[in-house]
Amino acid sequence: MPATTTAAKLRRQRWFVTGTDTDVGKTTVAAGLLVALKQHGLTTLALKPVAAGCETTEQGLRNNDALALQAAATVALDYQQINPIALEPAIAPHIAAQELGLTMRVATVAGYCRGALLQRCDVALIEGAGGWRVPLNLRESFADLAVALQCQVVLVVGVKLGCINHALLTAEAIARDGLQMVGWVANIIDPNTARLAENLASLEALLGAPCWGVVEYMREPTATAVAAQLNSKAIVESCYE
Repeated sequence: MPATTTAAKLRRQRWFVTGTDTDVGKTTVAAGLLVALKQHGLTTLALKPVAAGCETTEQGLRNNDALALQAAATVALDYQQINPIALEPAIAPHIAAQELGLTMRVATVAGYCRGALLQRCDVALIEGAGGWRVPLNLRESFADLAVALQCQVVLVVGVKLGCINHALLTAEAIARDGLQMVGWVANIIDPNTARLAENLASLEALLGAPCWGVVEYMREPTATAVAAQLNSKAIVESCYE
């Protein structure tokens, strides 16, 4: 625990990890956050309540993102607790559910999450799917799930051309929904982004929340490698009051 927090009180955190789009590295960053917290002695729990793009295994449908979170968290949960709604098609989750004759509702998904969240930990991390407004059904979205669970939000910004607009629109939507963006992480998904330093400086000036790290482009990122690029001091201090 950092010296500045020795006299502070640890406050249990509930973070919802969202992205500026799909394929921006939410899971990579989320797993890195879990490793960074573990390195500082904090206990963690991670959920991926809805996952599309699951593969059939001997144990049933499994999702690589959910498995990565399971491996990085300190609290051991059964896979079904981490990913209660597993969908095979790698498409928008509400469309995948429709094709299977299922209707996902916020109240149901939140109920699954609350059951797992009864486990004691310092930080509970819940990963969404795609961006902030990805639908759960034609009336509700993952944003509604974050609101129902009263989470603070961690935004993963996929750094590429156009990311400033995507990030600011997402931050505005989070604030409009009444939730706090506790931090954001820049994940460089296009290493050839023009004026990279200027883009990062603009994001830091405009987003109005602490930057928890800039993750360099990696062909095969690992949770440990990502954790090393995060500002663990800022992340851990956010857990104290």
